[in-house]
Amino acid sequence: MATVGEVRSDLLAEQDALDAALSTLDETEWTTATASPRWSVADQVGHLAFFDNTAALAITDPDGFKAHLGEMMSSFGDDLAVDEATLGEFRQMDGHTLLTAWRANRAKLADASASLADDDRVIWYGPSMGSKSFLTARLMECWAHGQDVAAATGRTIEPTDRLAHIARLGFITRGWSYINRKLDVPDTEVAVRLTAPSGAEWIYGNEAAAESVTGTALDFCRVVTQRANIDDTELTVTGPSARDWMELAQAFAGPPT
Repeated sequence: MATVGEVRSDLLAEQDALDAALSTLDETEWTTATASPRWSVADQVGHLAFFDNTAALAITDPDGFKAHLGEMMSSFGDDLAVDEATLGEFRQMDGHTLLTAWRANRAKLADASASLADDDRVIWYGPSMGSKSFLTARLMECWAHGQDVAAATGRTIEPTDRLAHIARLGFITRGWSYINRKLDVPDTEVAVRLTAPSGAEWIYGNEAAAESVTGTALDFCRVVTQRANIDDTELTVTGPSARDWMELAQAFAGPPT
């Protein structure tokens, strides 16, 4: 099990990898549409900038975060209102200015998260989260939105074994994928066997389970973050429960998508 310091280090490295890709964009590319409805490349980065800032606030000033949450409540449930609340400021910026803003906000998060201990909890938009889960979620967000940026602009962000954090999150949120849809959580065990970018093998769950998902960590992470449909990957899915899970997997919070 990784420590909060190790997760933080990998988060910073993932942010640096995305930053390197963003640094090569011209102004036209910042306006390119992405696979996310209504969102351009700039919106993907604005989303990260907004929530890296509020993540830092949640760590350093929980009362201030509660006040912010109260202000945000009125926009929940309305996608356009949420976009305006979270992206409105950043949609006024050109690409260079937006990149500078994201760098500033993730620096705030880096400074704030340096104080976290393994057993700390952090207030958030839903239930509070353990410090390691909290930073893992930020890493997952950075990686997933980076995938959207890369796909839209033809850039490549090389996969690394930092995917271990996202793969584990994808496995442990299997139940959430059903609960979020008000469905019963299956009691059938599903083993996950993945090949890491380094060639290492990662196994999650009961290795002897009759049902399984097998393939690359990259494909699995793309599916559980909804950056790829299971049928557009080379994952091998054995068993109906495994297939059902892969069709609705959602490793992130928020309403079903």
